[in-house]
Amino acid sequence: MSSKTHEIAHDVAEHPVHGTAIYWWIGLYLTLVTGGEIACFYFEHVIGPWVTPLILALSAVKFALVVMFYMHLKYDSRVFSGIFIFGAALGTLAITGVTILYHVLDVLR
Repeated sequence: MSSKTHEIAHDVAEHPVHGTAIYWWIGLYLTLVTGGEIACFYFEHVIGPWVTPLILALSAVKFALVVMFYMHLKYDSRVFSGIFIFGAALGTLAITGVTILYHVLDVLR
């Protein structure tokens, strides 16, 4: 077995091969979540102060779906998952901090 064939066999053994149906379902979920984010923007007057946390939560769901399935992180080492989760948490904290400064404490106006 050549090294190229061995590498492909190794990848198939570690990463289960899914049909295209799973990616269509994930695409549908991503479309629905994006629609929810757009609806939050248009119905901001109804939702009130919960718009930003709701959009952040929907964005986190989209981030997790894309990272797990399209980037195949679901089948990789936990170290890579930790790196992505750390980045998402850091971004969420930064956006939440700026939102608190701007809307709650009225510092940046």
